Amino acid sequence: MTYRVIALDVDGTLLNDDHEVTPRVREAVRAAARRGAEIVLCTGRGSTSALPVLDELGLQGTMITHNGASIVDSASRTVLFETAISPEAAEPYLAYLRDRQLHFDMNTSFDLFVNRLGDEAARMYAAMHARPILREISEGLPEHTVKLSVYAPKVALDGVEREWRELDRELLQYIRSGDEFIDVQHPHASKGKSLEKLAAIRGIPRGQVLAIGNYYNDIGMLAFAGHGVAMDNSPAEVKAEADSVTLSNNEDGVAAALERLGIF
Repeated sequence: MTYRVIALDVDGTLLNDDHEVTPRVREAVRAAARRGAEIVLCTGRGSTSALPVLDELGLQGTMITHNGASIVDSASRTVLFETAISPEAAEPYLAYLRDRQLHFDMNTSFDLFVNRLGDEAARMYAAMHARPILREISEGLPEHTVKLSVYAPKVALDGVEREWRELDRELLQYIRSGDEFIDVQHPHASKGKSLEKLAAIRGIPRGQVLAIGNYYNDIGMLAFAGHGVAMDNSPAEVKAEADSVTLSNNEDGVAAALERLGIF
């Protein structure tokens, strides 16, 4: 099978647990690009945080960021598509987070804003090449916000999810994008829907789309793609939605999948 689009999640998939692209993975992805496949980073990260990963691969192109809330062109730094959320819809979530003093950020397609920045959060952002912009609470939600992202220990976020089940998910949705992250977005935003939109723009049938991911926010793109690959470090529910399972992100799983599928 010839895959004309290869959608790659970043954290837990393309990167190992040390936030590195290993030489084997880098060469495998570059080889696939040289053979003519369009490499599309499809990530929960924001565009600015994802760009260094694309640069490390030595590639340019279109990226799907913020779990599908944005589609951006890396070369021109322009927004091709975004699903913004309104201040009214976001307010119940913001009030909850402020009341419990949980760390969160507010994201536009290219910028990330925070009301406060502690040492632990600062280290997390540095590891992800993100550059938070301080914004006073009185300034409200930034215009064109596409995502709220909550950062806290896993046990705390497990409790948040249980309590948020009572909120109206017709206005906004939330999705677990990592053990320590919950993302709040427009109900129509997802990696799967944006990957489908990009494939339609390119005129590429889903059978020629390959997707590789590792977490709950990747399920949509794994299900849409002609072939969806879950990493071995994925939860069981994610593996169940994939067509195949590769090695973990610490074992060059992306390279192993591309090699097994004969991509290069």
